[in-house]
Amino acid sequence: MIVKEEFLSRLRKIFDLNLYEAKVWTALLSRGVSTAGELSNISDVPRSRTYDILETLEKKGFIVMKLGKPIKFVALKPEEVVERVKKNLIVQANEKSKRLDKLKSEDILEELSSLFTEGVKFVEPSDLSGSLRGRQNVYNHLDMMIREAEKTITIVTTAPGLNRKLEALMPSLEKAKKRGVVIRIAAKIDDSNKEIAKELSKVAEVRNTGEIRARFSIVDSNQLLFLVLDDETVHPNYDVAIWLSTDFFASAMEQLFEAAWKGFKKV
Repeated sequence: MIVKEEFLSRLRKIFDLNLYEAKVWTALLSRGVSTAGELSNISDVPRSRTYDILETLEKKGFIVMKLGKPIKFVALKPEEVVERVKKNLIVQANEKSKRLDKLKSEDILEELSSLFTEGVKFVEPSDLSGSLRGRQNVYNHLDMMIREAEKTITIVTTAPGLNRKLEALMPSLEKAKKRGVVIRIAAKIDDSNKEIAKELSKVAEVRNTGEIRARFSIVDSNQLLFLVLDDETVHPNYDVAIWLSTDFFASAMEQLFEAAWKGFKKV
């Protein structure tokens, strides 16, 4: 059985499988029912690993072990596998969420916070910087910056970026506004996002940048996050941002933004 590497790669990403698991599963799908030895030969997976892989696939809900000898395994309909994987993910996510919520009231979080507080004392301001890869990681970091904001939040983004920020950042922006934080958002406003701009106007002053395209955020004039790639051409997984915690540079960027802000049209 020959399965294209591209297809296996997609399966691994979608179903969170390793290479051997994807190979054994597709081999079983092609047979319907088979023994571990047969699947080893078909999938080109070492026989010593095949039983462990089949056991894992069974636990994940991909296959069923048939009663009798020799031991055989039965493939389930792909539609059924999708439903089982979804349910398992929801259960696992809920369990992890409960554990993390419980952690907030335990001593271990206080100990971790103490370690961080002590460690930061020895960090040079110039060391508080880093790169972030993947759009979700970038938004997670920006969300953290917004949650910690005390005075001002400035966000400059693209037309499609404005749409994404409503979903990713709105809850934290609402809380920041209630704290009295001044929020300004600048982006190109067109037919694709004018309704989003109106929604964001409830928590921020939103202005139209026209044809100017940029992607950066400044919080409290001391933290700066800027994205270095074009969001219309880069895949979300390969988006890259640079984060800097520096009063001097962040303040300088904000002063430059002030000049441009006056020329942007109000929404």
